[in-house]
Amino acid sequence: MTIGKIAEKTGLPESTLRYYEKKGLISVARDQGGRRDYEESDIEWIRFIQRLKETGMQLADIRRYSGLRYQGKGTMPERMEILQRHREYVVEQLGRWQEYLQNLDDKIAFYRESIEESHGRGGV
Repeated sequence: MTIGKIAEKTGLPESTLRYYEKKGLISVARDQGGRRDYEESDIEWIRFIQRLKETGMQLADIRRYSGLRYQGKGTMPERMEILQRHREYVVEQLGRWQEYLQNLDDKIAFYRESIEESHGRGGV
């Protein structure tokens, strides 16, 4: 499958796919003309990389995970360890975001009460 086709299927620009390849996140076969020849299985792998990025995984960790993935099933324990470590990071970030959300909710409640009080007393 061409880079244009995989870009269409993944929703990523061709430049991003080339960047992923350059950084060692994906390994792409080449046809006889030297053009990238993606496989159907690359689509889900690219989507997984995107999800890891969206959760804040560092590029170096994604690269390590990717390298292990391409080495085969024997690296599954190491890959699981990377994901478990990253899960801990995500849980920590989630806790922070919950605090941020609570702070926002508290401030909104303060404004709501203040506005209701001012309207109730004939204020602005």
